[in-house]
Amino acid sequence: MKIQSFEEFDIWNKAVELASIVYNITNKDKFEKDWWLRDQIRRSIVSVSSNIAEWFERNNNVEFIRFLKIAKWSCWEARTQLIIAKKVWYLVDEDFDSLKGEFIDLSNKIGWFIQYLSKHKEQWSFAKK
Repeated sequence: MKIQSFEEFDIWNKAVELASIVYNITNKDKFEKDWWLRDQIRRSIVSVSSNIAEWFERNNNVEFIRFLKIAKWSCWEARTQLIIAKKVWYLVDEDFDSLKGEFIDLSNKIGWFIQYLSKHKEQWSFAKK
């Protein structure tokens, strides 16, 4: 498998899409006025895709696994902030439930990729442009 750019990773694309959704939701009503929580959840979710992209220039599987773990932790951090946002009534149940499921799905996919890379390090190669 030859990867040309970080944009080819499904987990990167999913993280970027989720960041877009978070930005839209945090621009609404009370959420947009709580600049600390709003900015913190945004930084957390942006960190997921950023860590995947940052690794790509390093082109090293050991480093990639480390950066993927950081991305996964950032996903958990954002999910925690999402729970807080629901508890203080910044999110309606429908938005919370949808986002929670997306965060769990992304976290699981990153975890599966970490497991795959750990077992198949020698089979993974990258051909950067």
